[in-house]
Amino acid sequence: MAGIYIHIPFCKQACHYCDFHFSTSLAKKDTMLDAIQKELKLRKAELKDVNIETIYFGGGTPSLLSLAEINKILKVVQENYTVVAAPEITLEANPDDLSEEKIKELAASPINRLSIGIQSFFDNDLKLMNRAHAANEANECLKIATQYFDNITIDLIYGVPTMSMEQWKENLKIAFGFGVKHISSYALTVEPKTALEKFIRQGTYPNISEEEALAHFNVLVSETEKQGFIHYEISNFGKPNYFSKHNTSYWKGAKYVGIGPSAHSFNKTSRSWNIANNAIYIKNIQEEKLPSTIEILSINDQYNEYVMTGLRTVWGISLAYIQKEFGEVYVNHTNKIASIHLQEQRITQSSDSIKTTQKGKFLCDGIASDFFKV
Repeated sequence: MAGIYIHIPFCKQACHYCDFHFSTSLAKKDTMLDAIQKELKLRKAELKDVNIETIYFGGGTPSLLSLAEINKILKVVQENYTVVAAPEITLEANPDDLSEEKIKELAASPINRLSIGIQSFFDNDLKLMNRAHAANEANECLKIATQYFDNITIDLIYGVPTMSMEQWKENLKIAFGFGVKHISSYALTVEPKTALEKFIRQGTYPNISEEEALAHFNVLVSETEKQGFIHYEISNFGKPNYFSKHNTSYWKGAKYVGIGPSAHSFNKTSRSWNIANNAIYIKNIQEEKLPSTIEILSINDQYNEYVMTGLRTVWGISLAYIQKEFGEVYVNHTNKIASIHLQEQRITQSSDSIKTTQKGKFLCDGIASDFFKV
């Protein structure tokens, strides 16, 4: 099992909280898409012995692309990789791009999963985030998309300082009303060098409250459970058979190749990332050079990676797997750290697996770092 991630580095405008790599100028779009197709060809040997089960268009805003542009990229994938008969193909999309005509086109294409960046169903939240769409567009696109796509996930952001608990509950209620079968939900986070970080530093935007974010998170967990969602990863909630296959492959340590500027790749023993600069990326690819930095993973790195991703999921981490892949020293280390968090009721431990509790889920990154072997 392996996946391909394709980064489309263009957006209509910059969301205040976003630190992903993108450009609001489409001047180099055609040249960039040519480079992305060429990089796919240059890197085909990296996944020559595995089947491609998932293809994910991320960004940026991939829904800015025309169907013809998407199909050209998919054709290159099919011609250069071994793709299973019915791969999961996801397209990230913004509501303002999803007209009824565009949705119908996508539904007739190989795209079989939409990831729609709703974030909130309230205009005041969307304006504060500097989203390109309005609440009515979010509602309208979902009304249409759910008629043509069975597999839809939406993004929602919680912990917004101006978002009351009543508004957060209403966001969830509206989402449930559309019958979507997957929700990815994230706390608003202040990333360095973003507009949000600048506004908070200047005092023109209220600071983020971890207590409010935790309260929103707890409601998110309880309300999705009532609706039959499974909380299968810290930020992801899916109905049975509607988990993200692509993201699950990340969390389970499968190989994947990231194509496009800033995209990351992983092959179990090393990770790499492309340069986050459109002009340099294009120039390098045109010269048939891969504009990437490679990090070889030590045994400690591989163990830390396994713990970090595993503890975020419903499956947790396996002591038998740690014994098989890393040896007795790592099993003893894992048990030692686990005993500390067991006392605090942040994890549970069975004969083989270690999982975070409801109390531990919101603190998952900190718990994982305690397990790290350095």
